[in-house]
Parts: sequence; structure tokens; C-alpha cells
Amino acid sequence: MNRHHLAQINIAHAHETMDSKSMQGFVERLDEINQLADEAEGFIWRLQTEEGHATSIQAFDDPLLLVNMSVWKDIKSLKHYVYKTAHVELIQDRDAWFNKMLKMHQALWWIPEGHMPSVDEGKQKLEYLQKNEPSKTAFIFSRPFDSEK
Repeated sequence: MNRHHLAQINIAHAHETMDSKSMQGFVERLDEINQLADEAEGFIWRLQTEEGHATSIQAFDDPLLLVNMSVWKDIKSLKHYVYKTAHVELIQDRDAWFNKMLKMHQALWWIPEGHMPSVDEGKQKLEYLQKNEPSKTAFIFSRPFDSEK
């Protein structure tokens, strides 16, 4: 039996740079929220720099377009972290820091156990969802697919 883990990518378009006053509330919570992920049941990996977060990783031409990626044991683990922990407070307050995304901004997909996805792989999954309906290739929380290949 092949074992799989869940990879996710999400992007957000910041109002201003991370060192601006308007982004201060978000930046001040990064360490807390990242530690919460690191300690969450089912957490495996997250994209980060030496600073411990991914806000300085420029994956797109627009420097205000932030990327976040992580790997989880399963959908249940990620969903619990996103919606049932203090992380949900950032979602509720996102309008204070981020512009509304007019295109798909999150993708989930299954990866072989032990594989760590690249930013390019994540970007490809987002692009897929921006052009196609959710499928086994890439999907969203509201339209999940199982890990059977």
C-alpha cells in the first residue's frame, strides 16, 4: 500500500511590505502561529527560511504576493489546524492585512510519503486549479479527493 501525505499551498496578497505599520499585527503573530503548526497533530513540514517563516520567500514577480506551503498527515489534521486553533483568528482578520484574491489562492494535493514539495510544484497545483475544477491532481477543502492513486 502506497502511503501519502497532504501538501498544501496558499498565497496572499499583502497590502504593504512586511515591515510596514499596517502589517505589524500579522507579523507579530507569525512566530506564535508557526509554532502552533509545528506542534500540531499531523504536521510534517512547512516552507520556511532561517527566520522560521516564509514571508521573505519571493515565489512570484509581485513582492507583495506571499506564499505558504506545508505537508500534513491527512486532510483532517490540516483542517483542524486551519479552522479549530488560533490560526482561524488570522483568517478572520485577513482583510486588515491582505487584499481579496480574485483567483484560486489555495491548493491541496497528495504526495508520496517522504516527498517535500517545491514552490514550483505548489505553483503548478495552484495554476491547475485556476484553470480546472478540483480533481485528484489538485483540490480544495470543500471538494476533497482521497489519496488512492
